[in-house]
Amino acid sequence: MTSGIDVQGPDGEAAHVPPRLLALTGDQSTGGPPDLDDAASFARDLHHGLSEVLLGAPGAVTAAVVAVLSGSHLLIEDVPGVGKTVLARALAIALGTDLSRVQGHPDLLPSDITGVTVFSPDTGAWEFRPGPVFAHVVLLDEMNRTPPRTQSALLEAMEEQQVSVDGESWPLPRPHLVIGTQNPVGQLGTYPLAESQLDRFGLSTSIGYPSAEIETRLVLHNGGRYALDALKPVGDPARWQQTIDATAAVHVATPVAEYAVALVRATRSSGSVRLGASPRAAISLLRSAQAYAVLSGRTYATPQDVQAVAVACLAHRLIADGGPADGPTVVQDAVATTPVPLT
Repeated sequence: MTSGIDVQGPDGEAAHVPPRLLALTGDQSTGGPPDLDDAASFARDLHHGLSEVLLGAPGAVTAAVVAVLSGSHLLIEDVPGVGKTVLARALAIALGTDLSRVQGHPDLLPSDITGVTVFSPDTGAWEFRPGPVFAHVVLLDEMNRTPPRTQSALLEAMEEQQVSVDGESWPLPRPHLVIGTQNPVGQLGTYPLAESQLDRFGLSTSIGYPSAEIETRLVLHNGGRYALDALKPVGDPARWQQTIDATAAVHVATPVAEYAVALVRATRSSGSVRLGASPRAAISLLRSAQAYAVLSGRTYATPQDVQAVAVACLAHRLIADGGPADGPTVVQDAVATTPVPLT
């Protein structure tokens, strides 16, 4: 069994890399060409498993599956007690990995997320101790309760798939899914997420209150956290990565790509928007449309796939004059007024 490797430390001395970090960030090859049939099967099984836990919230379940297939990060904005953390736990179980959970609070430091380099008297070397971000599925609960300095610790991780500590860059495990949650109602003692942070979330969703029938099933232990015990993995990180690769191979005709770009550009020209969606948003929108196509059992993306994920992909990135609540309306208006290509 390996004892880790030594790399350059902050003072030019050898820094020890723990075996756990080696295991997470070692060989991440998928071993074989993308298999769209297997990806579709994975997507269906994942959707079914999550639906058994998160009852009565098909939109949130679909957004979570699209985020998994497209290799994106997921923001869940909703009031307390509706199942945000339950959804994150269900995702980790279904994906065959552990959930690394960080509770947001004002005293949380960047190193509490990324990790820290320390000198080990036992080995006589600098040792990097990875933080909770070094996991396949990371939940940052109540993300907006952490100060901006700590929030910024995730910018590099979410975009570059690595973290930099003491001048050294450490690759994160792949696939890597960050799930951020926040309560949009209680703003006392919170720090709004910066536009650059929001832009790194591929999709945003909410769960909402269940119907009376669903809520009765929940209190009778049918669904919710009680269903987590019965939830079985539908794969593992290796199969998850293969599914991401297969999703990226879904055919996208040029008119469909042009339509996605047109929707994004329409958000920038809206008279009620001070900041529209970025080119990164256009890339995310198209990747999510590919994922929606896989979930629908197709090997090609359509304009309807783009429309299906447009609000979840774009609304949270906009700064509208009327506040965040106007974001979905702006995107829906763009969908309604942008000509749909014939494919």
